[in-house]
Amino acid sequence: MSRTAAILLAAGSSRRMSGFVTDKILAPLAGKPVFAHSAATFLRSGVIDTFIVTYRDQAQMVELSAYAPTPTLFVPGGSERQHSVAAALAELPDDVAYVFIHDCARPLVRVEHLIGLHKIVRREDAAVLAHRVTDTIKQHRGEGHLRDLDRKHLWAMETPQVFSRDLICRAYARVAERKLAITDDAAAVEALKHPVALLENSHPNPKITTPADLAYVEFLINQSDA
Repeated sequence: MSRTAAILLAAGSSRRMSGFVTDKILAPLAGKPVFAHSAATFLRSGVIDTFIVTYRDQAQMVELSAYAPTPTLFVPGGSERQHSVAAALAELPDDVAYVFIHDCARPLVRVEHLIGLHKIVRREDAAVLAHRVTDTIKQHRGEGHLRDLDRKHLWAMETPQVFSRDLICRAYARVAERKLAITDDAAAVEALKHPVALLENSHPNPKITTPADLAYVEFLINQSDA
């Protein structure tokens, strides 16, 4: 029987928090650390058989372990997100067939998203959570020249993103071989010319990057509990 793993990324530097908190993944959010929200949702979904958490230092790992599902394998993260993912992929158990990859700085992921992505990946081998772009987007072409981009075809990528184990491992091997710089896992798969399915998300799933994001996400949680 094939199993599914979740790679929970927690090794970021939190540079853009500007000292407001030293580690956004451990920042308090609605009574528990940011990390705990994602970890609990993945556990409740029932689609994950094994967990891998990337961490930035020993002290952080100790704190994360209090909220991580049991059992969890902890893997030291790298200097960039893609290095953390590659390190976690290298530690996957042999019987894992599908792999979720999630930035724990997105604590509002929902159980129904995980279940939906899990169904899609078994058909398509690659699926990502995303939302439609509603703003007018223009491409700056230099010297004040702008070009409108048709937003009917524009999607903002989120996490989690989920792939067959073979596909994502081949994709990251290509990234390393070509020394590519990528900001999400779909980009690695796209480098193999493999199609990626989209699951539309109509619920807010922001990434905590700045201090203002923490306040916004706390507001969203309070609104959903009201």
